[in-house]
Amino acid sequence: MITIKFGTDGWRGKIAEEYTFDNVRRCAQGFARYLLDYSLHPREMARGVVVGYDKRFDSEYFGEAVAEVLVANGIPVWLTETATPTPVISYSVVAKKALGAVNITASHNPPTDNGFKVRDEHGGAIAPDGLKEIEARIPDDMREVHRVSAIVAEATGMLRRFDPKPAYLEHLKELIDVQPIRDAGLKVAVDPMWGNGAGWFPHILDGGRTEVHELHNQRNPIFPEMRRPEPIPPNIDAGLAFSKRIGADALIVTDGDADRVGLGDENGHFVDQLRVYGLLALYFLKIRGERGPIVKTISTTSMLNILGEKYGVPVYETGVGFKYVAPKMLEVNAMLGGEESGGYAFRGHVPERDGILAGLYLLDFMVQTGKKPTELLQMLFEEVGAEFYYKRIDVPLVNNIVKEEARQRLDAAQPDTLAGLKVVDKITIDGYKFAFEDRGWLLVRFSGTEPLIRVYCETTHKDKVDALLQAGLELAGVSA
Repeated sequence: MITIKFGTDGWRGKIAEEYTFDNVRRCAQGFARYLLDYSLHPREMARGVVVGYDKRFDSEYFGEAVAEVLVANGIPVWLTETATPTPVISYSVVAKKALGAVNITASHNPPTDNGFKVRDEHGGAIAPDGLKEIEARIPDDMREVHRVSAIVAEATGMLRRFDPKPAYLEHLKELIDVQPIRDAGLKVAVDPMWGNGAGWFPHILDGGRTEVHELHNQRNPIFPEMRRPEPIPPNIDAGLAFSKRIGADALIVTDGDADRVGLGDENGHFVDQLRVYGLLALYFLKIRGERGPIVKTISTTSMLNILGEKYGVPVYETGVGFKYVAPKMLEVNAMLGGEESGGYAFRGHVPERDGILAGLYLLDFMVQTGKKPTELLQMLFEEVGAEFYYKRIDVPLVNNIVKEEARQRLDAAQPDTLAGLKVVDKITIDGYKFAFEDRGWLLVRFSGTEPLIRVYCETTHKDKVDALLQAGLELAGVSA
């Protein structure tokens, strides 16, 4: 039995190596104990837990295994009938008034992996302290894991399979009017990356002049034409080529579990996820006229800070991961929450990333302004007073010795300049972030989901991007 640790967003592992049915059942037992410790009243437990899953190898069976453990602990389960987008699973928690959710997904990880995510009664990520409490309750071996067969659980009514789609679609009507998008006559390319987002945009936008053209919309857990279902290059190159070939006005990409979004412009070029967050913030502030706090992770764009100052809304910065973003959104009733990975959450919804809703908002931005994505970007740059450039590189960590040596070097680093830019601050909320005079920054941090060191930068100096990334590698003592 391995020691299970929750990272940035739950636990992930290699299928058939550490990610086994027994280890998934151990996680489920730990979550059951956590719920039982904090919801002792029988009427509370009767609210049950939502369990959902993605289209990875055996995910539906891992989901059923989780349900069997929860039911054996006296916790009713609502199990989705089919593979379901993460935001739809999260909204189902609210719709069912459930205690929380378990989601079997490895999101954007390579095809060899699967994962175990937990959500609270708001449908959002559980805060770090709560994750530690769940970890502490995971049994060391299977003798402490309770289990009842799914057949028995269904016969007793403790396990109920359900379709979460109608409630989510009804809720969408409260958040956005999609009729103008349907009527706009757009040609939209959609790449669900072989994942849970398949079929959602064609269904939602059906019935008008707008055309939706999908690719990679079947189940294929080896994810052909991409390294992994993460909506960034080179994984979206096939989607961008498809979009350009059909003459689409925009490409919308959702990752494997559809909680992240990627955007391609009308020329078949990628719009990076920091610029997308800037576009979403501008859409809410300028087009919808909404006001409220914005929550961003430390690895997300400074354009949000500039927009916050211009429109008089506070901007809060957290560590990387929705386990930090979601609690902060609830605390301050945030208008928006988001991170560098392309995950964005919205007020009035659940404090969870939603690639489907984010994609609809981006299309609505185009419709409401009559602008193509490149024109929207120009509008954003005019608002913030400069064009911002972003790039990230990931370097595998060979072992923990290399990781510890890199950490020691970064702890000691106090540079006056990096790539010729003056450093004005060093921030260590989650990793090592060096801020520059132009509102740009360089961030070096260790991944919370994989054995990687990530180096990110954002700057108004296009010619400095690669030099800044190289400076980050040198600070850590590693090479790409």
